[in-house]
Amino acid sequence: MISASNLSLRFGKRILFEDVNIKFTPGNCYGIIGANGSGKSTFIKILSGEIEQSSGHVTVTPGSRLATLKQNQFEYDKYEVLKTVIMGHKELYAIMEARDTLYAKTDFTEEDGLKAAELEAEFAELFGWEAESEAAELLSGLGIEDEQHSKQMKDLSGNEKVKVLLAQALFGNPDILLLDEPTNHLDIIAINWLEEFLAKFKNTVIVISHDRHFLNQVCTHIADIDFGHIQMYTGNYDFWLESSQLAAKQARDSNKKIESKRAELQEFIARFSANASKSKQATSRKKQLENLTLEDIKPSSRRMPYVTFKSDREAGDNLLEVNNITKYYEGETLINDISFKVETGDKIALVGPNDLAKTTLFNILMDEDKSDNGTFTWGATTKTAYFPKENEKYFDIDINLIDWLRRYSKEKEETYIRSFLGRMLFSGEESLKKATVLSGGERVRCLLAKMMLTGANVLLLDGPTNHLDMEAISALNNGLIDFPGTIIFSSHDHQFIQTIATRIIEIVPSGLIDKEMTFDEYLADEKIKKMHLEEYHATAINI
Repeated sequence: MISASNLSLRFGKRILFEDVNIKFTPGNCYGIIGANGSGKSTFIKILSGEIEQSSGHVTVTPGSRLATLKQNQFEYDKYEVLKTVIMGHKELYAIMEARDTLYAKTDFTEEDGLKAAELEAEFAELFGWEAESEAAELLSGLGIEDEQHSKQMKDLSGNEKVKVLLAQALFGNPDILLLDEPTNHLDIIAINWLEEFLAKFKNTVIVISHDRHFLNQVCTHIADIDFGHIQMYTGNYDFWLESSQLAAKQARDSNKKIESKRAELQEFIARFSANASKSKQATSRKKQLENLTLEDIKPSSRRMPYVTFKSDREAGDNLLEVNNITKYYEGETLINDISFKVETGDKIALVGPNDLAKTTLFNILMDEDKSDNGTFTWGATTKTAYFPKENEKYFDIDINLIDWLRRYSKEKEETYIRSFLGRMLFSGEESLKKATVLSGGERVRCLLAKMMLTGANVLLLDGPTNHLDMEAISALNNGLIDFPGTIIFSSHDHQFIQTIATRIIEIVPSGLIDKEMTFDEYLADEKIKKMHLEEYHATAINI
């Protein structure tokens, strides 16, 4: 068990946490959520001892081993991959090093023999004989092939290093597991493997993630950081979201009798309990939900942006035709002779192992890059709005947000401009911020406001969920579901793709795979799995 009592953290006059009291117990997985800048990663660092709190205490059950997901990809560059994983268990690794050093001595003494016997006993007690096989199993589960296990970390790609560091955190059955954004840079296969691993994990897990599907699959509780306090909720992310909205609705219904409110709550809990079987953590969550009372659910004070896209006119049938587009990059084929047509109303998710290929295709379609071969034609009635992944150039201008957004609007009145900024949570003084000082998430919200102004009937979005907090992701998700026009988008957010896309186009080495189906259907299709094996030679894919 790990707990915090009367915990506070201040940076000068700024209070990040104030008198936090919270307990994390074995057998549960706790999802830490909160707006960008609320202190999620800082809280994890306090629990791990990396940052010292201003006041209060963190208590860990004596003898418990705590493991964290390291963020520095270059920290272990001089070590072998397999050894890097085992280093996650510091005590076992120290024993292994001392043991190897002792046996390497040329003048091995009787005293050395006694010391070696002690080390062997400690090594066996910590399951040292299974260490290499366990490390190899973790690596294989995350998509690191056997031939890479003996390589040095410096020889791996960035995504592969992330997987090794995750295996390091999981290694040796830690009593308390702290994971900060573990699904970043993971492919779908690796994420599914991690979900299964955490479902079987019997100790304490505390995880930060913006992946709503992942939180729904693994979490038994949600810890919401809001205005310096942390409120614990039973259930997964969807349950937290809907229960907080229900609590807010009930608070507004001041004339409704308490019996009516309780009946509404019980109906809500029954519905979620019945659906809990879809989750990996179903059994424990269902029992906990059934024990909730009216007093246990509380509204969240966090605000959600309002995202809605409206077209000035409908697009005609001939919307977009792509013919034999090829693009080379540094001597390699990035996009290989691809052709496809886009019909009115299509909602297409671009997926595939290479993010650069997807971004390049977006840039070609928006005339920000040129293909090496092939053509594309937009229909005469199409009006596009584009969200680029790399957006810094749009904000390299020293003006406030009202003047920044006014540059993209036919209507120049300040009240009109402020209404769009307000929908994206830039109200009052926030709307007078300079464009040059915005955070990544604030820039994304500004670009979405810019897109909302256009009246486009075709939306192209390259990684729009990057840098957004959970509320903004949900708002954008809902806005795109409701949009009646055509969408072409890329994302690593499983729920985002599953709830929006009606068609999947995957860029593969030989060209593309194009299927009209949902994302879950695409991932489960046996014929497509066979295609993947042929395309990627049985290596893990990064959808």
